[in-house]
Amino acid sequence: MIILGINAYHGDSSAAIIKGGKLIAAAEEERFTRIKHWAGFPKQSIHYCLNQGQASLKDIDYIALNRNPKANLCRKIIFTLKNRPSLNHIKTRLSNMRQIAGINNIFNNEFGINIDEIDTRIFNVEHHRAHLASSFFVSKFDEATLVSIDGFGDFTSLMIARGRGKRIEPLYQINYPHSLGVFYSAFTQFLGFPKYGDEYKMMGLAAFGEPKYTDKLHEVVDLRPKGRFELNLECFRHHLECKQMQWYNTSPTFDRLYSDSLCHLFGQPRNKETEINSYYKDIAASVQARYEEAFFHILNHAYELTRCENLCLTGGCALNSLANGKIHNHTPFEEIDIPSAAHDAGGAIGAAYYVYNQVLNLPRNFTMETSCWGPEFSDIEIEKELKANTDDLTGFKIKHVENSEELCKRTAKPISDGKIVGWFQGRMEWGPRALGNRSILADPRREDMRDIINSKIKIRESFRPFAPSILEEYVGEYFENGYPEPFMLKIYPIKEDKRKIIPAVTHVDGTGRLQTVNRQNNPLFWQLIHRFYSLTGVPVLLNTSFNENEPIVCKPKEALDCFLRTEMDVLVLGNFMIERQ
Repeated sequence: MIILGINAYHGDSSAAIIKGGKLIAAAEEERFTRIKHWAGFPKQSIHYCLNQGQASLKDIDYIALNRNPKANLCRKIIFTLKNRPSLNHIKTRLSNMRQIAGINNIFNNEFGINIDEIDTRIFNVEHHRAHLASSFFVSKFDEATLVSIDGFGDFTSLMIARGRGKRIEPLYQINYPHSLGVFYSAFTQFLGFPKYGDEYKMMGLAAFGEPKYTDKLHEVVDLRPKGRFELNLECFRHHLECKQMQWYNTSPTFDRLYSDSLCHLFGQPRNKETEINSYYKDIAASVQARYEEAFFHILNHAYELTRCENLCLTGGCALNSLANGKIHNHTPFEEIDIPSAAHDAGGAIGAAYYVYNQVLNLPRNFTMETSCWGPEFSDIEIEKELKANTDDLTGFKIKHVENSEELCKRTAKPISDGKIVGWFQGRMEWGPRALGNRSILADPRREDMRDIINSKIKIRESFRPFAPSILEEYVGEYFENGYPEPFMLKIYPIKEDKRKIIPAVTHVDGTGRLQTVNRQNNPLFWQLIHRFYSLTGVPVLLNTSFNENEPIVCKPKEALDCFLRTEMDVLVLGNFMIERQ
């Protein structure tokens, strides 16, 4: 049984393939198009997955989409009749629905094969059910509380369910136009971060402010009994008009989400070019605080419905690592699973497993313990790329290292000496975080390292923090919470006596976005950190994604280009080391 899952015509379009219940490959289209959060038909991701699975479209039993235009159809009709949104808003929504509904024609055009003439079946999975499946069906849990929270998908912004064995049983949902994701995105725009996916900037900024305006935010988000909440729709525009919303083979764009009424409450929105003053920092802190109040309100109600202490959390809001790190302290949940691609890209895996386990009732036989499901490149391919760029590498020292032990030894030394290293190894990560295969690495002990990388490598805002990647064995020595976190999706307080030891990865509020590195799941990255530990006595590396205002690098050529145009000191491509003289 081979199933191809896809997230199409939505942000972070992607594809994944499973064979006999085992995940074989998964990738986001942005890594191939080099356009962040690319939305459209994920043709290159599909090609990669088919090649990795040694299959053609004729071999695919099911194509599973993480969207179902027929879901909540009655609610959509009633809402339209009652609220009468703009004609342009309706046209945009209908156009997107037609693209999903006509996906077989798109396969025909893109692959030159008539889906209707082969045995492949197309199955539409409701958006949030796909999200829930992307976590539960690949988790270690046989029973769990399932929660999906995002902007919107198939007219729903929140779904709570119970997961048991091969079944997902929805218990509760919140529908359009009320959405915590929209609330957070609207204030992200208000603070001068207008691009799709900029929410993490406001989350990072929140640490620099004080939550002075949470009372005022009660007028924007009202918490109701039994886990419900409602937006004050006078403060928003998403439900009435949509002048700009692009999801067709482009970087996703959408119009302003907040209304003039929100400006009356909070004053002049920040222009993205103006200074971020204390007022805007305090708004960021207040929005994060109000989001967390609503978030834990929802999670605690979810627990009341299931009485199960295992939590599977998905949806775009599950990328709010600041809130995620507080789940243990604010809810009864003991075990928490958040997949590495909790956002819409993960719907490709979720749709595939929903068909495999729930629809076909086939047994669960796979647990996702790593994020490394993307392309990888051999030393032969890397050497070919280096030879093709000989002129650009004139004056650089290039050496091929024979074994992993020597490679880690030679890489750890320059990091301990304060140099910045591009690290390109194995299969590319699945999800928005670089977790040790497509990473830029540096010494966390240097207090100035954060500013150096932000200004000379990443070319981004100075308040943006970097993550500590730590050997799993030592997490309890450095963090207040010793719970493993392999996918960098939870922020925890760093122990006070360790903050001066690793200042470059300690945020202004004393926290760090944790990644624990397990010896079995990523042996090479573990070995590198362990070698750094042997040199310095610190089992931590500063880790940030290998990119510069672009998607994370996928191919050796992209890594080499990024290295050459920035001020990185060393590039490690497979077993090749390239050093600036």
